[in-house]
Amino acid sequence: MVLDYLDFDHSENADGGASWDAMACVLPARLPAALREAETVLAWAHAEFGAPGEWGEWDFDLQCQQEGAGELGARFDSEPSALRCQPPDAAGGRCTLTLTLSGSAAFGQALGERFSLG
Repeated sequence: MVLDYLDFDHSENADGGASWDAMACVLPARLPAALREAETVLAWAHAEFGAPGEWGEWDFDLQCQQEGAGELGARFDSEPSALRCQPPDAAGGRCTLTLTLSGSAAFGQALGERFSLG
């Protein structure tokens, strides 16, 4: 699957793990599509590698805010897989969605294959 809104940057850390940082900055009307992409990635990770967490194969950080309105309270619920976020003000400023994934080498390889990350 090719992602249209999330563009991931990859970095490796000293302990053999890695992280992938993505950001989408969109008009309020496009936020639902960007959120669906993030939800797809997180649902895949949860289904393939189990629950995120400090001692698991992977973890994540998710944030969403709107210019002039502040934090929109984005969160991912794994059962059922759903990303929830306060609706943005349609007449407001741009929305910025950030998603950081961290994980093992196996997680990174599978992530890259699934979402065509180079």
